[in-house]
Amino acid sequence: MLKRTVYLLVLGLILAITIAAYFIVSGFQRATEPIVGLRSEISTQVAQLLHPTPTILPDPITVVHEVRALARLETMQYSVEKVITAETGQGPFGFLFGDRLLLVAHGTIIAGVDLDRVGADDVQVDDAGRVRIELPAAEIFITALDNEKTYVFDREVGLFRRGDIQLESAARIAAEQEMEKAALEDGILEQAQLNAEAYLYRLLRSLGFPDVIFTSPSQ
Repeated sequence: MLKRTVYLLVLGLILAITIAAYFIVSGFQRATEPIVGLRSEISTQVAQLLHPTPTILPDPITVVHEVRALARLETMQYSVEKVITAETGQGPFGFLFGDRLLLVAHGTIIAGVDLDRVGADDVQVDDAGRVRIELPAAEIFITALDNEKTYVFDREVGLFRRGDIQLESAARIAAEQEMEKAALEDGILEQAQLNAEAYLYRLLRSLGFPDVIFTSPSQ
């Protein structure tokens, strides 16, 4: 009988301790929930301060300077990636007064033939129905950076210098020039000329002309 009484007392004590521990843990969790929520909110605010979302405020007034009708036959497009290093104030004290950035530039170069430069005297049809066209030389129409893909990969500014606000602009201009230079060296104009002739040849043949002959202004 005594053993049974002791057993029941021990069992009751264990049950009481378990219930008390449950309520203590639950109360602690409820008590710390505001603190956890506050920490999460503070972390979010700090992240917003370190990486703020830019606000774009375009001027409501748009000025159109010129409107032109174009007759450009675009026949070749290059997509180019170029890495540009722009720097200023370099030398023995570059770590103090220098400014350097690494720009990864993506852009597009489009070439073709401006058909607006083809006059009435530049197109002749002989008695056999053959067409002779004097086409202007192919040219670069567009050299433009892709702003969504172009970015500054790295920038190092000296301890006693503020970043040069013109340095990235200079790097972007240099990137456009270098991409266009690379496309020219790769023969974009020659290929654009051949593509223009091939397109016009198929077009005029589909209209019933038996043959099409292309000449250049120098011929």
